[in-house]
Amino acid sequence: MTDADGTESDRSLAPLMGATYVVAGIAHFPAPKRFAEAIPPAFPRPVGLVYLSGIAEILLGIGVAIPRTRRPSAWGIAALLVAVFPANVHLARSDTLNDLVPDRLVGPARIAALIRLPFQGVLIGWALRYARADEAAPKASEA
Repeated sequence: MTDADGTESDRSLAPLMGATYVVAGIAHFPAPKRFAEAIPPAFPRPVGLVYLSGIAEILLGIGVAIPRTRRPSAWGIAALLVAVFPANVHLARSDTLNDLVPDRLVGPARIAALIRLPFQGVLIGWALRYARADEAAPKASEA
């Protein structure tokens, strides 16, 4: 069933959003140094930041899939996406991709990195929609 504002259908996708972040978070751990290469040089301890962001993605992904913790987790996902944006910009603008992918894939990887920049806004909007939808929903005690 869908609410007049479409929030029910959005909530039904929360487990998908959660699973996406859990998988993305887990991906940080097998090769953290490769992820660390995307972090701008001005940031200290890049491997530590990779672990931190991976843990955050896993925990927030689990949280957004659970109705009781969805709202704060969605706010956390939005904040995390803002926090990692400098790494996405660095990856798109630097020669880092040359070291991360085979030569034949550098061009497509660069295009994907550039597309990812505005797509980050879409992901932030999706997270904020969950945060605000649950905020606007009437509480069971108010219904």
